[in-house]
This record gives sequence, structure tokens and C-alpha cells, in this order.
Amino acid sequence: MKSVALHNLGCKVNGYEMDVMQQMLQEKGYKIVPFDKAADIYIINTCTVTNIADRKSRQMLHRARRLNPQAVVVAVGCYVQTGEEAVRQDEAIDLAIGNNRKKEIVAILEEYLEKRQTAVDVIDINHTNEYEEMMLRKTGGHTRAYIKIQDGCNQFCSYCIIPYARGRVRSRREEDVLQEVRGIVGAGYREIVLTGIHISSYGIDTGVSGLLPLLMKLHAIEGLSRIRLGSLEPRIITEEFVRQISAMPKVCPHFHLSLQSGCDSVLARMNRHYTSGEYFRTTELLRQYYPNPAITTDIIVGFPGETEEEFAVTKEFAGSVRFYEMHIFKYSKRKGTRAAEMEGQLTEAIKGSRSEALSKIGGQMSRAYRTSFIDSEVEVLFEEKKEIDGKMYWIGHTPEYVKAAMEADPAYGMGNRIVKGTVVGFLEEDIMLLK
Repeated sequence: MKSVALHNLGCKVNGYEMDVMQQMLQEKGYKIVPFDKAADIYIINTCTVTNIADRKSRQMLHRARRLNPQAVVVAVGCYVQTGEEAVRQDEAIDLAIGNNRKKEIVAILEEYLEKRQTAVDVIDINHTNEYEEMMLRKTGGHTRAYIKIQDGCNQFCSYCIIPYARGRVRSRREEDVLQEVRGIVGAGYREIVLTGIHISSYGIDTGVSGLLPLLMKLHAIEGLSRIRLGSLEPRIITEEFVRQISAMPKVCPHFHLSLQSGCDSVLARMNRHYTSGEYFRTTELLRQYYPNPAITTDIIVGFPGETEEEFAVTKEFAGSVRFYEMHIFKYSKRKGTRAAEMEGQLTEAIKGSRSEALSKIGGQMSRAYRTSFIDSEVEVLFEEKKEIDGKMYWIGHTPEYVKAAMEADPAYGMGNRIVKGTVVGFLEEDIMLLK
């Protein structure tokens, strides 16, 4: 029995695909071992979103080679897809597999083990209409499962390499999504998170369905308690869309709407397809239909040419939206994108100071949002047991993805249960306490 060590880099889509690859390897009799241990085979699911991500991917591949010089080192995914030439020249890599080929990993690996010839298996991702069908039956957690519903992106933001790594939008067949979710629910999972590279585009390539019809069918699955949406394009938040999803109680009132900048001139240089005013109207629409929705976002600071005045506009805009959480990224140049060639590249010091300033505002807003739940009754799906200050607590999340805890009763297990309680205050900075 050959041992395999796995390491995943990057996004939730990569995480889902790694879970399926692990499942396929185990079904074929491979033994999964920790990545920092000696293994016969090392598989790294790579990321290429920034130059730093490329470097991390190379570092993990070289680390695997050092851990066992005789092992087979396999590079998989986005770094392989966009850096094929560099991958071919890297002596640390024995086998490289691009995107849309991960479902064949066992067959490709076994062919390599038979022939022992260095191989690179990469398709032209920009000229395929095929969605790579993978079926997840279990995952590392026991309460929440990520479900991939589409791949690829047609947006071509000026800072982003992903359309070249993942190709154009390709939607998964509705029947396959439903089959996977029924299986996951049958295995005991209570919550699913719909994920993809650009899930708002689900169905635009087929014309058969869309995100809203899919949600309606998922909502009807018996035993499924929660449906959480991954990152959404702000333009999908129309009154019709919000009216329909607000009538589905299983859909969590937690909306991640990628902003990237609150300044219209920066948004235009980024090739984002909305204005700050349009974005703000979507958040007001959500608050019209939901009493206290969680609105989270991503913001890039230090984009090429971003002036102090433009950054000040972003800061003011972020405060006006009242986000629950902001994920702040310092702009990182990615070779092959238009932004990498733009004038006005900013220093790391400027980017760092802007990130700090925005993080401070984000922390204040996050605290205010959590505080708004004190004295309210909430439902928490408990996921794990944890000792805090000498006491045992069950920890989980509300539908808004606010982390909450309840003191554990030794006579009553609450794992994977949805429990009601009243928020009485903070247990820790990011954990609310229930009674």
C-alpha cells in the first residue's frame, strides 16, 4: 500500500477538489499520511492567484522533495495551468496535472508509476466547455460541506489571472449538484456552502438553469438545514433575487459581496462592472428583506495608482456599508495581468499602512455587528468542543456565520445539532456566549 501526503493551497474550490482527490485515492487503496511525514507520493494542489501564491506553490513542491528525495512529487492545479514551462523545467516535480484533469488523478498517477517518465498533463483550459464532474461523499468536517457548482470566470478583472487558470464559465449539471447534496445530507451533514470561481454566473453557459432555480431545488431537499452562499457578484442582488431567497428559510442571511474598492475610479481601473453607488444599493436591498443580514466583503488596498484621496473614499464607503467582516488584501502584482503593467505601482510600506487603517475600521464594524445580537435569540449549529478558561464549551455558528458558544453539559452532546439560545455577551473577542 503506497502512502500519499496531500497539501492544499488557495481557495475553497481547491479545497473541495482536494477532498474529492483524497476520496478517490483512498477508494483505490492509497494510505493518506500527514504532509510533514515521509510518504511515497506527495500531491500539492497549487494556487496561482498572485506571484506570492506561485512562490508558495514552488516552496511546497520543493519541501516535498526534501522530505523524501525518492518520493513521487505531483503538482496539480492552477500553478501548473499558468506556469507550464516553469513546471517542465523544475526538477523537483515528477508529475504535473492541470485543471479539468483532477478527476483523472488516480489513472494519471498509476500510469506514471508504471512508466516512471516525467509527465505534464495540461489541457487548453480556455477552449473547453466541459465541466469537470467530481462527486464528494464525505469531507473533513462533520457538519458543513462545500459543494462546487461551477468553474471558470468571464469577468477579466485587470488584477486577476484566474480566467487564464480556470478558463471560461462552465456550470455543473443541476442533477449532479442535487445528487451530491442528497448524498452529503444522507451522510449526516446539516449545512452546505455553494462554491465556485464565480457562482453568480451559474447557468449562463447552458441557458438551462440559474442560481435561483438551483436554490429552490436545494431548499426542497429533506434533512438539509442550511444553504450558505459563497462569494457573490453584487449585480446578482436584484429585488427579484432577494425577494425569492428571503422566502427560503434555509438560505443563510450571510452575503459575501466582493467590493475590492469603494472608489469608482479605482473600480474602473480594476475592470469591475459596477459602481460604489450600485454596490451600496444592493446592501440596502438586503437590509430591506432581512432584519440583520451579515454582509462581508473583500477589499484590495494599494492598487496601482491608488491615491490617498481614492483610498480615503474607500475608507468612508466601507464605514457607510457597515460590513460584518472585511477581508483586506494588499495588492500583489501578478505577471500576465493588465494591472501588473500599470503605472503607479505603490510601495509595500504604503500598502501596509492602508491595510492597517482599513483593518482598524473593519475590527470596529465587526465588533458592532456581533454586539447587535446581545439579548437576541439565535440558532447555532454546533461543530466542535473546546476548552476555554478551564470550562468546556460547544462552539458553532449562527446562520449569519457569527461564532457562538454554549457551556457543555456532560449529559447532553450537541455536536451537529442546531440549538436555540440567547446571546448574553462575549466569551472571547470573536465568540458570543449563549445561555
